[in-house]
Amino acid sequence: MARIVMKFGGTSMAGTERIRRVAQIVRKQAAGGNEVAVVVSAMAGETDRLVNFAREAHALYDPAEYDVVVASGEQVTSGLLALTLQSLGQKARSWLGWQLPVRTIEAHAKARVDAIDSEALLASMADGTIAVIPGFQGLSADGRITTMGRGGSDTSAVAVAAAVKADRCDIYTDVDGVYTTDPRIVAKARKLKAVTYEEMLELASVGAKVLQTRSVSLAMKEGVRIQVLSSFVDDDATPADDLPGTLIVSEEEMERMVEEGKMERKLVTGIAHDKNEAKIILTRVPDKPGAVAEIFSPLAEASINVDMIIQNVGRDKGETDVTFTIPQADLARAQALLEDKREAIGYNRIITDSHVAKISVVGVGMKSHAGVASDMFRALAERGINIQAITTSEIKVSVMIDEDETELAVRVLHTAYGLDAEDAA
Repeated sequence: MARIVMKFGGTSMAGTERIRRVAQIVRKQAAGGNEVAVVVSAMAGETDRLVNFAREAHALYDPAEYDVVVASGEQVTSGLLALTLQSLGQKARSWLGWQLPVRTIEAHAKARVDAIDSEALLASMADGTIAVIPGFQGLSADGRITTMGRGGSDTSAVAVAAAVKADRCDIYTDVDGVYTTDPRIVAKARKLKAVTYEEMLELASVGAKVLQTRSVSLAMKEGVRIQVLSSFVDDDATPADDLPGTLIVSEEEMERMVEEGKMERKLVTGIAHDKNEAKIILTRVPDKPGAVAEIFSPLAEASINVDMIIQNVGRDKGETDVTFTIPQADLARAQALLEDKREAIGYNRIITDSHVAKISVVGVGMKSHAGVASDMFRALAERGINIQAITTSEIKVSVMIDEDETELAVRVLHTAYGLDAEDAA
């Protein structure tokens, strides 16, 4: 018998027919003698609808009341799934965020899980009752409902799994696992049997949309094993739970899997891309201590994340150009901030470009092998793809290129690192 937390996203819960299919998947897990808790998202599109209601009610809305409104979507789906499970003969009940409670810290609309009081939940699961929990929501220190931002249900599921010491947290979504790259771009992309927490964090942060970054970091901290599965199967197809998804595990567990011959260790695990990038160049910035701080301090205060940064070698005149990237959605705001600070920074011109993309090569194998970056640069150069900026970490190399060359770059690199399906061992 295992203790399993299952999470279903908005597309999986979009309507009574899909909820019934989810209930069948959950019932099968419980029928195996497992203790089961289920975390659910609101129906697809429902959160957007509720957000619009809040904005129509008050353009400068109170974040606490906003959370009350948008948290209702998950309350509906948790109740509907509990009812559907009961109609199938299963013992089930819903547990709202304030009933457990899921205690959160920080601000409304972007709260973080602090602790979960799991005693009553564990007792209910032990007597065979399936617990259905709305994701995305919790309880603040002053007793108000809070929400965790988009993708927050993934974090809720991992937090519940950590609280009940689950054997595994299964994330059911509209894809059947984590792939070496986007299968819509590369037909030969392979589904991965397993990736490490570190690899998944990097992939999620540079464009892979499978899991919320915060959920992966929490799983790594708490040692929660995650499996990504698809809840979309035809009625006559193999049930999703019988299909191998992608496990997200510690590096130690990954090494054991490699040693046992369950999977092959690849130098590069995956290729990610992100078109939601924008480039800013500030020309003729004074080449002196404190100049760079004058650029990035106002951006940090405005919560604008800066990624790649290039500072050219100072010219004879004691000036330099500074290039960096930010999320495309923040470009107008960042440009306005920098123009306001033009005198303090002392730059000559501001040049922007929103037609850029970030391509990233990720793999823990990079830690012990040299040449990954040079292979990347060579492969792109051979296809005439110009690199505008570079950033690296221990297990990642990212480059900025022209947006129009994104798909070509992904395909070229996928082949260059032997990730195409026909190259798999």
